Amino acid sequence: MKVPQLRKKSEIKSCHNVTWEDNYSWIHQKDILEVLKDKNKLNSEVKRYLEQENSFADYHLKDTRDLQKKLFDEIKGRIKLDDESLPYKDHTYEYWTKTTTKGNYSIKLRKKNNTNKVEEIWNGDKEKEKLGVEYFGVGDLEVSHNDKLLGYSLDTKGSEYYTIFIKDISTNKTITKEIPDTSGSITFSLDDKYIFYSKLDKNHRARQIFRHRIGNLDDGDELIFEEKSEAFTVSISLSSDEKYYFISTSDHNTSEQYYFKVEEKKPNPKLILKREKGILYSINSWDKKFYNHTNKGAEDFKIDISNSLEKQNWQTFIPAKNEVLIGGCIFLKNWIIRSETSNALDKLFVRNISNNIEEELVISDEIVCVPNISLRQKDKNTDEIYVGYSSPKTPSRVYLYNLAQKSKKLVKEQEIPSGHNSNNYIVERVDFKSHDGRIVPLTITRHKKTKLDGSANLLLYGYGSYGSSMSPNFSTIRLSLIDRNIIWATAHIRGGMEKGMKWWKEGKLTNKKNTFKDYISAAKYLIDNKYSSKGKIIGMGGSAGGLLMGAVVNQAPELFLGIIMAVPFVDSLTTNLDHSLPLTIGEFDEFGNAKENKEHFDYIFSYAPYNNIKKMDYPHILITTSLSDNRVLFDEPTKFTAKLRDYKTDNNLLLLKTEMNAGHGGKSGRDGAIEEIALDYAFALKISKKN
Repeated sequence: MKVPQLRKKSEIKSCHNVTWEDNYSWIHQKDILEVLKDKNKLNSEVKRYLEQENSFADYHLKDTRDLQKKLFDEIKGRIKLDDESLPYKDHTYEYWTKTTTKGNYSIKLRKKNNTNKVEEIWNGDKEKEKLGVEYFGVGDLEVSHNDKLLGYSLDTKGSEYYTIFIKDISTNKTITKEIPDTSGSITFSLDDKYIFYSKLDKNHRARQIFRHRIGNLDDGDELIFEEKSEAFTVSISLSSDEKYYFISTSDHNTSEQYYFKVEEKKPNPKLILKREKGILYSINSWDKKFYNHTNKGAEDFKIDISNSLEKQNWQTFIPAKNEVLIGGCIFLKNWIIRSETSNALDKLFVRNISNNIEEELVISDEIVCVPNISLRQKDKNTDEIYVGYSSPKTPSRVYLYNLAQKSKKLVKEQEIPSGHNSNNYIVERVDFKSHDGRIVPLTITRHKKTKLDGSANLLLYGYGSYGSSMSPNFSTIRLSLIDRNIIWATAHIRGGMEKGMKWWKEGKLTNKKNTFKDYISAAKYLIDNKYSSKGKIIGMGGSAGGLLMGAVVNQAPELFLGIIMAVPFVDSLTTNLDHSLPLTIGEFDEFGNAKENKEHFDYIFSYAPYNNIKKMDYPHILITTSLSDNRVLFDEPTKFTAKLRDYKTDNNLLLLKTEMNAGHGGKSGRDGAIEEIALDYAFALKISKKN
């Protein structure tokens, strides 16, 4: 089949007295944010090219169609389709969700306390059918405090512009105007007369908080807060004791909070602590005290406490620990529960308020696992919570845990309908030295029959940005590769916060290359220790993890058999220089500001995947993107693919697959998500056979 060719139109770009040629910049439309809302506005020539690339990818993957179907059925067969969540009890009702065999979306149910009559108050599949849309993304689903109203937000394009709807549960009728172009979150006022929400501006940034009077069908909504900085976005939440609303405004690196009391008839947000560059803080209130989770004077966070916000006197409650990430608090009448993360492993701690003794809550004897907790009821006067955990080989287990008695009762275990034996799998946590001597954690999961003699293929997953940590949790999906003799390894590289805030700082701005070098060092460690061999590793990452993949494949292509990039951030210099794009300004403290800072420009230029494509052999590459993605525009993987076709000197596969009705998260619905995974895995298995 003829290889797709994107028309070249040379543009000479320049910045800081540096010039470079971009043959494909013409595909970026000035009204690109409008294209995200309406795909009919897409340039017809670009549309044809994307369709040609889709056909090209389909042609080269046609021999995997049966495998894709088999993988789809296999992955779906591990999911208990007709499942129900554990109930959450408020003052009048118990609420829970369920999924069905045929449906793709959840159903929200409730029943009055101490009764058995179940009421369906939301059905995603019915709502999607009623709207007649192909893409259906649910942003938020909230019930009012009086249990009479249901608020929900929907994105029907994939572009993450959410419209808010409020319905009367008893009549299923919409009782107020639809509110378009929001971030999706809904917060009911305690008296249920209003909702608070954040509005998106022309650049898709949430910088305003509005109060909407429920029942208002025509009038404008009341603006109660506006953030002036284009780099910051805003949100609103209710405090744990339901006495205050907190408005948070932040970028990735700096935050600021305002508060107002729930009884204020005209909300008047008051500043708590003035923003300081590089300082993050988050205030909550409980039992007449205020708790501040902050990194001020504590690189890996601490928790301070004060009796007042008007007369602040902050004292240390939970002190900082070096390279241990201190998490926030969950409050009950007699208990405070919190988390810590160190060396890519989480721990839970419980404090008895009456005697101030804190102890670790150990729920499993597995060394590599992910513990979690959730509340089972709205009333905080209880000793009972849900405590759960999973590990790379053990499905999720949830216990009803009594904090006073330290007793637990298994109440839900993730069921694998097609069967699962944890004893068939081996999980290892190893550490390796990176290029600069830093010790990096690596989680490895393999089938017990897989030989460690270098003969196995291995999928190496990585992300390493925004302080996002990769948790070693259970995944039914990965088993489809692990059971086929492909080892799965997750590299906990710098740029995340697996080792605290310092781990993030060492992988961003002008330290960003540590992220890439850590990943390459992980690959070399796995080769040296016979988990796999040179040219048998498949790299995988999405979004900023796609930036990782793009940078790594330019620097060390010989290590890899293949690369799988999902919605990859690969034209990072162009995006950084364009301050009109939704995320750019808010990410200056993550990647730098190339337009204003020559050091940042030179540094980004030196690793940006699109700008560093070379004439050399590349491994097999699968790139997936979505037309309505506002976080990483489809421009980026499209340009990257076209340029890579011009430069690469091999005959390996280079495939670009564009979802024409999806956003950053890919297709909507359960089946859609499984289809995308099946495609990725079929590609991995196809190239593994060639190897």
